[in-house]
Amino acid sequence: MGNEHHHPASDPSASAVAAGPASRAVEAVGPLHPAVEIQRQPHPRQHQHRPGSPAAFRWSILLNASLSGLQLAIGLGFQSLALVGDAVHNLGDVAGLLLGWGAEQLSTRPTNGRYTYGYGRSTQLASLLNAVLILMAAAVVVVEGIQRCFHPLEVQGPPVIVAAACGVVVNLLSARLFGTDHHHDLNRQAAVIHLLTDAAVSAAVLVSAALVTLTGWNWLDAATAIGVGLAVAWSGWQLLRESLRVALDAVPRHVDLSLVQEALVSLPGVSDVHHLHVWAISTSQTALTAHVQRRSGVLDDMDLLHQAKARLAQLGIAHSTIQLEPSPEPRAVPGSPFSSLD
Repeated sequence: MGNEHHHPASDPSASAVAAGPASRAVEAVGPLHPAVEIQRQPHPRQHQHRPGSPAAFRWSILLNASLSGLQLAIGLGFQSLALVGDAVHNLGDVAGLLLGWGAEQLSTRPTNGRYTYGYGRSTQLASLLNAVLILMAAAVVVVEGIQRCFHPLEVQGPPVIVAAACGVVVNLLSARLFGTDHHHDLNRQAAVIHLLTDAAVSAAVLVSAALVTLTGWNWLDAATAIGVGLAVAWSGWQLLRESLRVALDAVPRHVDLSLVQEALVSLPGVSDVHHLHVWAISTSQTALTAHVQRRSGVLDDMDLLHQAKARLAQLGIAHSTIQLEPSPEPRAVPGSPFSSLD
């Protein structure tokens, strides 16, 4: 029996195996994936969340907090509910970014005797709370927009246009700060979704303010506010669904379970794979546990484990625990030449 946590360094013979055939077996699978190196680190470091640069969170919080203050002042001063709604959404973004940043920093803490998987789940909780905040902000804006449709107020277009234009620039710049590495981290992905949605919302407010200035149709501001609220609610609902999937230990979207099963079954000597579980340790790390039945004498256990680890890493699974089991021996059929051996 064996598993992925067997440490060759504690066994001289195992060290020789790992240094020789095992390493050649891994090379045969293909170039090493970074996740393979992660799994070779000491156990407390394996479960640490791998965050990106904290500068993206820091600058986005600063820029959006300043923008929210500007938009609130102009929106309230010049009677633009659409701009106030944009400012409220931006404030929700600031709160969400603060939560996400704090959770990401917490997730880098090493494991201990009580939290053996570390604090990676804190990023998942932050994503879930962000989604709730977005939905609450959207509800406020929609309700206020409906009320304003029946009692429209005169909107001063030019200041609103300037503030909305600032919103487009600030949110696009903030989203750009996160680069392209956010696709594999739900926490950072949530932050980018907030920012890009806000950029679209600010653009809608800008167009609305321009039309109000040209036509004098003040009801357009309220109608735009309702549209803004509905768009924000949709983004919040999508994020809530994904966050709940992760919280309920669903298989991550980037992992095809059938491909994982096939990758393990196709290893030399493997006859069956069962008790296969794949879930997210954090918003950026995926884990797997599995029982693998293998035929004896085909491949050394350490070679098999290293090949399995390399293949799983190529499928985006950074941490795997595999229990090796012997294949069941074929039983003699009554009446066969071998039945007398029982």
